[in-house]
Amino acid sequence: MRIGIDIDGTLTDMEKFQLDYGSKFFSKYNKFVVNPKGYESFEVFDVDDDLDSKFWDEYYFHYLKEYPVRRFASEIIKKLKDEGNEIYIITARHGEARISAQEIESLTKIWLDKNDIIYDKLIFSPESKLATCLDNKIDIMVEDKPSNINEVSTKIPVIVVHSGYNENCHGNNIHMAYSWFDVYHNIKEFQC
Repeated sequence: MRIGIDIDGTLTDMEKFQLDYGSKFFSKYNKFVVNPKGYESFEVFDVDDDLDSKFWDEYYFHYLKEYPVRRFASEIIKKLKDEGNEIYIITARHGEARISAQEIESLTKIWLDKNDIIYDKLIFSPESKLATCLDNKIDIMVEDKPSNINEVSTKIPVIVVHSGYNENCHGNNIHMAYSWFDVYHNIKEFQC
């Protein structure tokens, strides 16, 4: 089985990062959490693009280099690989004003290695991942972003790594997981 796995919000806890680091940063501007179930930091704190960019300018490198992998993700991915599955890391990380595409790719590879995440292929995808999944013959996708969950699930099953911002994603081919051991259980259900 070819298993696609997202990074941000799936291998990491993006929700917690934005709530923790966002609260620290935005409190300096007298801005606080107004929508804890928002997907983007500007939604969580109800700030404009300029202030949101300042937040990411300050913390993006820390996030890319130091933010920890979710508990048991490495262990479960190794187990899936040992069982004969192919692991495709599919991320929408891309270059932007604060960091080039080449630097994103380099830091991502270093972070995956540092956190002992094994994979067969690392793909830097557009924000919409359906075409990437189909082009790479992905059998099941592990994802957290609501728009990707809803789009990809029209063609292939999606295991959703639960966060407040995606808890309302329901439907055919959408299966909620609350831990990486739960991700594993869901994948095994598809293999039966």
